[in-house]
Amino acid sequence: MRLEGTVLRGPELEPIRGRVVVEDGEIVSVEETDTDSTDIVLPAFINAHTHIGDSIAKEAGEGLSLDDLVAPPDGLKHQLLRAASTDEKVEAIRRSLCMMENAGTAACLEFREGGVDGVGIIRQALTGRDIEAVVLGRETESAMEVSDGFGASGARDAEFGALRNATEKAGKLFGIHAGERDSLDINAALDLDPDFLVHMVHPESLHLERVEDSKIPIVVCPRSNLVTGVGVPPIRELVERTTVALGTDNVMLNSPSMFREMEFASKLADVPAKEVLKMATVNGAEIAGLDYGVVEEGKEAKLLVLDGESDNLTGTKDIVRGVVRRAGMADIKDVYL
Repeated sequence: MRLEGTVLRGPELEPIRGRVVVEDGEIVSVEETDTDSTDIVLPAFINAHTHIGDSIAKEAGEGLSLDDLVAPPDGLKHQLLRAASTDEKVEAIRRSLCMMENAGTAACLEFREGGVDGVGIIRQALTGRDIEAVVLGRETESAMEVSDGFGASGARDAEFGALRNATEKAGKLFGIHAGERDSLDINAALDLDPDFLVHMVHPESLHLERVEDSKIPIVVCPRSNLVTGVGVPPIRELVERTTVALGTDNVMLNSPSMFREMEFASKLADVPAKEVLKMATVNGAEIAGLDYGVVEEGKEAKLLVLDGESDNLTGTKDIVRGVVRRAGMADIKDVYL
């Protein structure tokens, strides 16, 4: 297979005129060459933080505080999850996975509620789908053992030292929410030496220094933070210090659209569009340990092709900026997962 047009090549997403050659699902070459194609070829997205179990409760809980919405064990989300049947949860998650797949997302990094049963539910929902999920179990060590790691709610909610040690011993990912409501749980989260942090809306100078020293990656979810009223993360300050990726967070609050998340983040933060696109592709893949998220020889060919001549994108002078701030599902020509 050959894909031609403007190719966003390599980890720096350098726009070149050329082609991508794919054989047996692997990128075998990225070549600069003359082409008449107006297509735009880029890595498929990596959604670096999701809670897609919430798909059973889209737009529920208007006006509730963050704790009343999602705090374990009795936030509205958890009440609705307990009330739903397994079949209802599987189908709701499957529909969100289908939407993400059609919108160019190759993988999501999912914090999965419900212990061992919750991990089994998303595995069922993934059956027959091309999108992948790096599933981090929650609540119990057993959930970590049957998944790809552990996703902790936050250092204020429980003591996670033993689970962190067990996850590290198993050679799996450990992520934890931090700094979402305020700064009070950030040091405790950093003390766990996690593989990544989520949110970091309220870091103080000391926290930023610790992040820079430790190089712990951070996943930001600015649309979610705005909806829950906790503020917005200092994206530029975080980008200056560590690897930053982008996630859409709870499906009950936001659609799992990386197009919408990129546009919002780009217009909110004082960072180049290329950096935002890296947050949605290269950086998320790095955190999740995936061998894609970049258009480069030897990588898996998880690719998104946009129609550069769509009514929305035609006339775009800065391709990367157009992808980040303007593109949407209607501009998709092909998705290769």
